[in-house]
Amino acid sequence: MILEMKVPSPGESIKEVEIATWLVQDGDYVEKDQAIAEVDSDKATLELPAEASGIITLKAEEGDAVAVGAVVCLIDTAAAKPEGSAPAVAPVAEAAKAAPTPVAAAPAATYASGTPSPAARKILDEKNIAPAAVTGTGKDGRITKDDAVNAVPSMGTPTGGSRGQERSKLSMLRRKVAERLVAAKNETAMLTTFNEVNMTPINLIRNQYKEEFKAKHAGVGLGYMSFFTKAVTRALKLYPDVNSMMDGDYKIAYDFCDISIAVSGPKGLMVPVVRNAENLTFRGVEADIKRLAIKARDGQITVDDMTGGTFTITNGGVFGSMLSTPIINPPQSGILGMHNIIERPIAVNGKVEIHPMMYVALSYDHRIIDGRESVGFLVAVKEALENPMELLLDNNPKRAFEL
Repeated sequence: MILEMKVPSPGESIKEVEIATWLVQDGDYVEKDQAIAEVDSDKATLELPAEASGIITLKAEEGDAVAVGAVVCLIDTAAAKPEGSAPAVAPVAEAAKAAPTPVAAAPAATYASGTPSPAARKILDEKNIAPAAVTGTGKDGRITKDDAVNAVPSMGTPTGGSRGQERSKLSMLRRKVAERLVAAKNETAMLTTFNEVNMTPINLIRNQYKEEFKAKHAGVGLGYMSFFTKAVTRALKLYPDVNSMMDGDYKIAYDFCDISIAVSGPKGLMVPVVRNAENLTFRGVEADIKRLAIKARDGQITVDDMTGGTFTITNGGVFGSMLSTPIINPPQSGILGMHNIIERPIAVNGKVEIHPMMYVALSYDHRIIDGRESVGFLVAVKEALENPMELLLDNNPKRAFEL
């Protein structure tokens, strides 16, 4: 019996996927539920499991865009499993391996070798490139128009170093990220406001409780992200317009805080969501962020993990960024950018002191968020981070950290 395997739907809004990698070869024997391919959607990379055991015939190439519901491979369920652990190889593949690889003969040198066609000569003259600097790919080595178009002028004396280049197609996920970023810049009235945070109070609390926190909560660390997430959810309650988004002529306001956390994964930028972050404890926030980061790192993130979100936090500081203007994650209306922590001199009660400082940036959609709300929101975040004991821990860190 020949089983047709079709592309399952990864999510309601996804119409096609891209074959990122085949994990098996044409003619292999596969077991039921064995991962046979990795497929990219515009939101995540997913594994495609075999629906039955048998000999597989691939019907799509790596890099092909395949519609949801289309056939990507056939499985001959009546085929017997080959003896031994080595995967079966199709006869065509065996023949291909046995056949010697033909070696192209070098073109014979003639009067045409290195001679440009009239169109190619005109292009080379315009680029001020000598024909001797171009390798012809035409008949008998003649320089074609395409050779001239692709020729690059020499930028100085050759040094003998490598000058190779590689052209590769972006993954569907990366193309979608690029599309969304351009759309955010073109379709929103994006503006960014900045402030700075003295991280000394948070550092003092972390230094005092982080070891006890980690021991109590099975390896979950007390990082900066839980403080920032709790400060953001508090500020969103004070300035609800920042926790809303536009839908045509309407504003959609939310009474919950689903916080998208930008993380870097092997397939590029991903933004999984911490649900109802306003109700989570410090341990809950840290545990959820750790879980999502591991899934992103291992390529196991799902569409559901990244669907939704009412506000985004991105931390460029882990890569050394001192200041940036983060781009809104549409259809959201606001994104908070964290940056690196640098010791800087600041004025404290009329005296100059050295403190660990972080610049923070809020990019927002000015169509729906006014200056008062945006600046007030960022000031509220700053106030909570500089006075965490009172505003985030209710003056009881033992209870807040569940110690």
